[in-house]
Amino acid sequence: MGDDMPEHILIADDDVELCALLQEYLEQEGFTVHLAHDGELALDRARDTQLDALVLDIMMPAMNGIDVLKTLRQESSLPVVMLTARGDDLDRILGLELGADDYLPKPCNPRELVARLRAVLRRSQGQALTAVVRVDDLEIDSGAREAKREGQRLDLTSTEFSVLRLLLQHAGSPVDKRELYLAALGREPVRYDRSIDMHVSNLRRKLGPSKEGAGRIETVRGIGYQYCIAAGEGAE
Repeated sequence: MGDDMPEHILIADDDVELCALLQEYLEQEGFTVHLAHDGELALDRARDTQLDALVLDIMMPAMNGIDVLKTLRQESSLPVVMLTARGDDLDRILGLELGADDYLPKPCNPRELVARLRAVLRRSQGQALTAVVRVDDLEIDSGAREAKREGQRLDLTSTEFSVLRLLLQHAGSPVDKRELYLAALGREPVRYDRSIDMHVSNLRRKLGPSKEGAGRIETVRGIGYQYCIAAGEGAE
């Protein structure tokens, strides 16, 4: 969307009262809000190319949020913020594994939801960055928010792209986990939050091993993560 156009947000939740509350708050913040109260309708409306982001509850009739996300990720990289039951780590982890960009426990603070939405929207829109970074057989284009391995486009979520970009920009050196949270999720890490770990796990799976058969991203204990470069290689 252009700078003078409101972002279109779909809220998918069967709690009609909560939806009305969030809709009123988000519209006061300048968003255009659409609603869906069951999973099948949510998936249908999420396919609308006019949408900029989806707020998706896990527990819904007709089709649950996990199945909606799983189906949606086969055809779209629409930014998704999941709403999960407080303390339900399994749903949160599964949502992140399937490609959710971020999550919030319910009941959620509308102000925090706006902050999360603005963070994922900034990442997905690229903020006019044009730098191209090449490391080994990987290439990322920040302007197009596109990553390629050996010339083949990788199917990454917006958050996964942001994590990979920061790791590649510092290839061969450790990146602090807090820096990854701020750059990729737009927020400080909180205790027991393993969101970045899940996004890195997804990246390892999608990137596969290097040409030499080694792992591409290693854990640096007590610090964060590091993208490993082949001998004699480096970032361009």
